[in-house]
Amino acid sequence: MIIDIRNVNYIYNPNTPFEKKALNNINIQIDEGEFIGLIGHTGSGKSTLVQNLNGLIKPTSGDIIVDGINLTQKNANLKEVRQKVGLVFQYPEHQLFEETIYSDIAFGPKNLGLKDEEVDLRVKSAMENVGLDFESLKDRSPFELSGGQKRRVAIAGVIAMKPKVLILDEPTAGLDPAGRDEILGGIKRLYEKEKITIVLVSHSMEDIAKLVNRILVMDEGELVMDDIPKEVFKRASELKKIGLGVPQITDFMKQLKSKGFDVNDDVVTVEEAKEEIMKYLRRKEDV
Repeated sequence: MIIDIRNVNYIYNPNTPFEKKALNNINIQIDEGEFIGLIGHTGSGKSTLVQNLNGLIKPTSGDIIVDGINLTQKNANLKEVRQKVGLVFQYPEHQLFEETIYSDIAFGPKNLGLKDEEVDLRVKSAMENVGLDFESLKDRSPFELSGGQKRRVAIAGVIAMKPKVLILDEPTAGLDPAGRDEILGGIKRLYEKEKITIVLVSHSMEDIAKLVNRILVMDEGELVMDDIPKEVFKRASELKKIGLGVPQITDFMKQLKSKGFDVNDDVVTVEEAKEEIMKYLRRKEDV
């Protein structure tokens, strides 16, 4: 187990007229190598939860243990925790500041006191993992790049720290379809290659369905679902009540079934839907 969240509560502005309970008795265990999707309506507690996972904020009560370190204790080494848990905020390209792409990605590893050779290896590997060509881009200014490329540089800067856990808070927000595909493709490649633990916060049910192997659903500060994608998206009516939906292809297959087509409606990706429809057509041909 890489993350153990035990009975965690978080209250903003406690003991004031603006007091708000953002997390209510959260219990989650995450194993190494899992790809977690974290979903919920705006204000459900998602961002508060992920900020607790690397010590940016600390729970009002409860315990969060990351790779053996209880970060809620007073003597917790938060610097070590933040090396273990990399957090990519929304619009991370706003945090780019160096003159070259190489320097920006190398900033974190250099601050770890690593030798130049190791820094160089990490920058090359991080750029490769997000689909950026090292030789042609390393000396360019990050501010000359497209929005999607800037974001990949920012993500590479976190990856170069070699975290055990990578948290991505709405990594495709504000991007066009091409930029979204670039980012999601890089995340998928990184997971398949490095097998690090990833927590992806997203409003896109399609993105979640394509990538993750477990979904956590938040609502009003509580964890209301925790299961594999197929099981979560079976609960479409419950999701709708809390302002969420299911992937469009899942909804399409449910409509097909409601019209009398003999198909399974628990598919969550286009690929699964194609396979299910082909099975149906073959059955029809055999009749």
